[in-house]
Amino acid sequence: MKILGIGNAIIDVICKVDDDYIEQHGLTKSTMKLFFDKNEFQNLLKNLKIEKTVSGGSVANSIVGLSQLGDKVGFIGKVSDDDFGNKYEEGLKKENVKYFYSKKKEELPTGTCLILVTPDSERTMCTFLGTAGKINDEDIDSNAVKQSEITFLEGYLWDEGDPKKAFDKAIKYSNKIAMSLSDLFCVERHKKKFLELVKNKLDLVFANEQEILSLFETKSFEDVISFLKNLNKNIVITRGAKGAIAINRDEVFECPAQKNLKLIDLTGAGDLFAAGYLHGIVNNLDIMESLNQGTNMSSKVIQQIGARL
Repeated sequence: MKILGIGNAIIDVICKVDDDYIEQHGLTKSTMKLFFDKNEFQNLLKNLKIEKTVSGGSVANSIVGLSQLGDKVGFIGKVSDDDFGNKYEEGLKKENVKYFYSKKKEELPTGTCLILVTPDSERTMCTFLGTAGKINDEDIDSNAVKQSEITFLEGYLWDEGDPKKAFDKAIKYSNKIAMSLSDLFCVERHKKKFLELVKNKLDLVFANEQEILSLFETKSFEDVISFLKNLNKNIVITRGAKGAIAINRDEVFECPAQKNLKLIDLTGAGDLFAAGYLHGIVNNLDIMESLNQGTNMSSKVIQQIGARL
């Protein structure tokens, strides 16, 4: 197997609503709200007509992108044995992703991201992590990890306690480890631990400019580059309209962003960029070609709705 992804298994549930629905439920249009109360979240879903379900989560999106590029891939993420858990597993299998997780009935339901689409095409997201955030070391199939060339982890999943044990086990058995820093909020919250991972454990790191500046607590991108050149790693930084940059050991490669794109939805840009870049790496393309693959994938996905091609 080329790549095994380990991440939050969250099913995207897409529903069309009117503006009144957003207002009545005290939501702020175009934002993402985290829900911690199962009943409050299930009340939201009550009378909605589900248009579509997609097996989502950041690393899962990347893994599906890799599968679409013809790579042999697998995924580990925790779901419950419920309706959405079944749909999640079916969704991955449909995309030729091998799912290395045996689901059982959990205390919490399958993680869900309710995507509410209003008539103006704006997307308002309500996320309930459910059992996805309860992943532990027993959920990690060490044989699957050993058999993949690269294990791809997401920062979203990293948390003290059980998720950290799952991370540690995956790292212990991996041949090569890639990780996405995921989100500025994750970096701010786990700065010390993430820095330790970047310096000592990871072979390949994906970050955007904001995340990497925050990690090294500097406003100077040049300073970050100088520091990363001494780490002897492969670090890839996406910079939106400024393109992407890869630091491989002490060499720096720059790839411009594609021009004249019709931007529709930026949801899956980082996930699909990682898919393209990893596809290059596992198929022995050089760094520049891998950056181009990443840029092509992200350029396609931002010109349509959703994080899948």
